[in-house]
Amino acid sequence: MSPIPTGGTNDPRSTVNRLSAENVTLAYDRRVIAEQLSVEIPDNSFTVIVGPNACGKSTLLRALSRMLRPSQGRVLLDGQVIQSMPAKKVARTLGLLPQSSVAPDGITVADLVGRGRYPHQGLLRQWSAEDERVVRESMAQTGVAELADRYVDELSGGQRQRVWIAMALAQQTPLLLLDEPTTYLDIQHQIDVLDLCAELHEEQGRTLVAVLHDLNHAARYATHLIALKGGRVVAEGAPNDIVTAALVEEVFGLACQVIDDPETGTPLVVPAARKARAGTRGAAASGVTATS
Repeated sequence: MSPIPTGGTNDPRSTVNRLSAENVTLAYDRRVIAEQLSVEIPDNSFTVIVGPNACGKSTLLRALSRMLRPSQGRVLLDGQVIQSMPAKKVARTLGLLPQSSVAPDGITVADLVGRGRYPHQGLLRQWSAEDERVVRESMAQTGVAELADRYVDELSGGQRQRVWIAMALAQQTPLLLLDEPTTYLDIQHQIDVLDLCAELHEEQGRTLVAVLHDLNHAARYATHLIALKGGRVVAEGAPNDIVTAALVEEVFGLACQVIDDPETGTPLVVPAARKARAGTRGAAASGVTATS
């Protein structure tokens, strides 16, 4: 697949990143998830958002993708408030793979992946040979080409997830947001998907933002890591710079060691053994400091 044009703001000298959130308050009805939250997504990065359940990871991703309007603050895409931009213009710039997606009844894999080309259609531009090529390549990249004529609702969970990723790829956007893209996948296909994400970032110059639960996967693949807890940024930066035992305990409440991954040299989180964790909890409860 050919490289994706990176575009940018109107001022070619600008160093402002293409996607950011400024002092946003995010809420569902009256339930506030995050207040005064600011993040900047580095251009041409593979940014991964990590944190415990219900800390605001997916909510932040929904706000960055225009799916959720902040009750305060603003999300900027190419220097414009994202809610003020036409939907098709946003869709040609930013693609989203949501956490859970439901396909229309009776739709084939090829037809669903083809819907990723919708933002590129218009009154004067209908389905083309280029659209057909992109759809075929997107299915091949995600390993679903042989499923092209199958109905989506008869596939396994892992197969469906790869089809949705193919549709997001077919959208051909320079920014791609993925909410838990390895859900339902076995370990081999988790690695396949993350390898594909790394390839899109490294070889095609796409900016990727993903929510992942597996901290070791995040540390291995991310170029930029954002750690959230309780709707606030606890730490952000390169995994080698920020992933420490102290950070893991602060964010996840997990006692651990952090060692070098023997394959990549990136941080590898090794949880403390059950008995060691139980001893630490017991010492804390009695007010005694555990020593090694």
